[in-house]
This record gives sequence, C-alpha cells and structure tokens, in this order.
Amino acid sequence: MAMVDISDKPEIFREATVTGTIKLKPETIQLIKGGNIAKGDPLHTAKIAGILAAKKTSTLIPLCHPLPLTNVKIETKILDKSTVQVTATVKTKAQTGVEMDALTATTVSLLTIWDMVKQYEKDYEGQYPSTKIENVRVVRKVKESNRGKAFENERKHKETQG
Repeated sequence: MAMVDISDKPEIFREATVTGTIKLKPETIQLIKGGNIAKGDPLHTAKIAGILAAKKTSTLIPLCHPLPLTNVKIETKILDKSTVQVTATVKTKAQTGVEMDALTATTVSLLTIWDMVKQYEKDYEGQYPSTKIENVRVVRKVKESNRGKAFENERKHKETQG
C-alpha cells in the first residue's frame, strides 16, 4: 500500500464542487427557519465545520495527499419542507485534485446539521426513522487545462437559464 506518486505532475489550478442533502422532519426545518435550535444555527455551524473538514482531509483519509487549499466555500440551503442541501466548492493550485476535500467538506457539513438537530429527529424509541443523508456527489471538477472552457460553459448555461 502506498500513496499515488504525483512527483512528476505539475502544479495547476484545480477545483471541485460536491453537493449532498439531508432529509429532516418538516417540524425540524421549521425550527431551523425560526432560529429555535437549542445548539444554535445548524446551517451557519455546518459552513464552519465544512471549511475545517476540508483542511483536515488528508489526516482523515489515510492515502489522501495534503493540499494547499486556496479557497473553501460552503453553501447551505433549505430546499423544501424536509430537505437541506449543502454544496462545497474547494480550490487549490496543486499536483492532484480536490474532490476528496470537497467530499469531506460536504459530508462533515451534513453530519454537523444532523448532530445539531438530532434531539428533534429522534422518535419515541430514540431512533431516526426519517433522517437521512443522501445524494452526495461530485457535480463539477475543473483543471487548469480545461478551466477556461469550463467557465465559458458555465457562463453560457447561466445565460440560457436567466
């Protein structure tokens, strides 16, 4: 077992975006919206947790390279009466990609939300019948060689949507 040898790879701009959701009880979503979660604001705390997690990725995943992250952005959004979405975008100039860092940021953000609302999610037996983390996936990956094209495609997509 060994880390992948990236010694001969050039340092280039890299970016990855990962999204995921957590399903919660509608009552819990209302508590979040009303600012009535006992531990504080789970959406704000999830952002901080995600940034910290991205910076710790290589200590959590044994064969993952430590990377000099240049930016970590965490977005949280209530999508509907029972769903919160977290999206993490991580950037670097390095010899390997930041997908694992963005995946770690997203999942730890989602876990933070779960931790902060778990007292409202438990049923009478102490179980979590409706709470679930779902759909964690890489939705975008950029390397310097295709950065211009990716940004141009994103601009065109936004123009057609707006």
